[in-house]
Amino acid sequence: MLDSEAALQEGLAALTVLDPVMGRLVAEGAVPPLRKRPPGFEGLAGIVVSQQISTASAAAIWGRLAAALPDLTAEALAAAPDDRLRGAGLSAPKIRTLRAAAQAVIDGALPLAALHALPADEAHRRMVAVHGIGPWTADVYLLFCLGHPDAFPAGDLALQEAARLADGLETRPSAAALTARAEAWRPWRGVAAKVLWAYYRVAKARDGAPLTP
Repeated sequence: MLDSEAALQEGLAALTVLDPVMGRLVAEGAVPPLRKRPPGFEGLAGIVVSQQISTASAAAIWGRLAAALPDLTAEALAAAPDDRLRGAGLSAPKIRTLRAAAQAVIDGALPLAALHALPADEAHRRMVAVHGIGPWTADVYLLFCLGHPDAFPAGDLALQEAARLADGLETRPSAAALTARAEAWRPWRGVAAKVLWAYYRVAKARDGAPLTP
């Protein structure tokens, strides 16, 4: 698990052996921070809340949700009335996703506490089986909440753009193409994702271009 700076450094060292491109990116300044979110249902809920909205909006909604449900467990979310969740600023689709995830946790279909012991692909399949949890949400949870070293959110646009820049491509690779490219980085695809995000920021700062989500 990527639960310490030492583990991250181990992954970075391994990546530079697996793929010289990764070594070049790190040498150019793409050194990622560890960055972790709380694991469990609260961490998953935070990722769902932040989807497709600005950081400021997500923080505001999260603050209201935390005030409405101080103990943000699956059981508490499942028992909360819709009007309380809407009052926090949650959209109807996000309420449905959170309720589906809460019920899956309660029923044992989504064993959040055990996902760290599974291979990344199997953990991913368990998560996307829940209605409303897509591939990006699943992989971001595995990477940032559990620190899974092989989780890779190939659908992330910033990762795709960073891969385009790193490999000198004319167009941004699709999620499928980036997934295929990431095979070279197993079992450290999660660390490779962190490097690519860091490189995206380095490249955009160097070019003077604004960062996009």
